[in-house]
Amino acid sequence: MKTLFRSLCLFFFVLFFMMACGDKQVEQDTGTSTESTPAAETPGQSAVSDDMSQRNVVQVAIGSPDHTTLVTAVKAAELVDVLSNVGPFTVFAPVNSAFEALPAGTVDNLLKPENKNALKNILEYHVYVGVIRENMIQDGMKLNQVNGQDIVLNKSGSDMSVNGAKIVATVPAANGIVYVIDKVLLPPETK
Repeated sequence: MKTLFRSLCLFFFVLFFMMACGDKQVEQDTGTSTESTPAAETPGQSAVSDDMSQRNVVQVAIGSPDHTTLVTAVKAAELVDVLSNVGPFTVFAPVNSAFEALPAGTVDNLLKPENKNALKNILEYHVYVGVIRENMIQDGMKLNQVNGQDIVLNKSGSDMSVNGAKIVATVPAANGIVYVIDKVLLPPETK
């Protein structure tokens, strides 16, 4: 009986071993490569296509006809992938008319490649890492933005503002929350 049991064990071991070796041979024959593509050649998070999930903060802006200037600026500053990541983010998103209210030529100048760092600084002043929901906002509340500078939120009843810019709408996103605002927030040294 012991001999039969050992023979069966040996048979299954050999069978399993042959199957395992056979799989490796198939892999080698098909030429399948398991090498990864260098990071520079792989698209970022923004390239992920998902029509089922809630939109992230970038997709919210892209889907809004009132935020085309903001989307252009985010692309020029190469922040699309960063803001498409998990976050969470609280984004204060100025509408097109807010950009139009800036002195003539400001937006065009900021979109130039040589001004990418200044543009990035301004856009990062519109982003807080973390989610601040409406019910969390308190009058005089300070938030330290991605660029390292503070903004001040104000609340009076249901009216809310950030650095004097009125919050006109709130849009939840998969990776945070977007507050639509009526002015562009300018960091203190760029005013």
